[in-house]
Amino acid sequence: MSSRSEQATVLVVDDEREVADVYGLRLRDEYETRTAYGGEEALTEMDDTVDVVLLDRRMPDIPGDDVLDEIRDRGFDCRVIMLTAVDPGMDILEMDFDDYLCKPVEKQDLVTAIDQQLRIQRYDDRLSEYLEVTSKLALLEGELSPQEMQNTDRLQDLSERAEELKAKMDETIEEFDDIEAAFREIARHPG
Repeated sequence: MSSRSEQATVLVVDDEREVADVYGLRLRDEYETRTAYGGEEALTEMDDTVDVVLLDRRMPDIPGDDVLDEIRDRGFDCRVIMLTAVDPGMDILEMDFDDYLCKPVEKQDLVTAIDQQLRIQRYDDRLSEYLEVTSKLALLEGELSPQEMQNTDRLQDLSERAEELKAKMDETIEEFDDIEAAFREIARHPG
């Protein structure tokens, strides 16, 4: 996963070439942008460098719902935003997407939605690393004497990393109100 400053990679998937190209052009100054003109091409284009997928639902070769399932089944660590003209119904309750925007979507709403997904992904990564580090520390604290714990540079480094990660997560939690407010401002339905 990339941070925005590292030019996150966005894959725009739509069977209508013009639509995919328009969204790709809107985003190219903000992100590394790729386009796929259908579900089959999307699955071919998918790799570990893709951070966010903008995925149309109604495509003739492979429907977006099936592409979404395949992305998840293959274990890609990316965020998926359904970007579609299909109005959501109760069927979305079973779908494993991260956000859902109805076309047409203004550039600012699209950029805000992508940036939110990138921030969420960074937070998830930090939380995973924090839990991994703290579980190792807890295990070793139960096994080693206090003197052994203090005399090990690697354990000290691990402890410092846990504190650093916790501080970063605390900063992210403080930003939650801003994230939530921006999330609510995104126009998910046109007009």
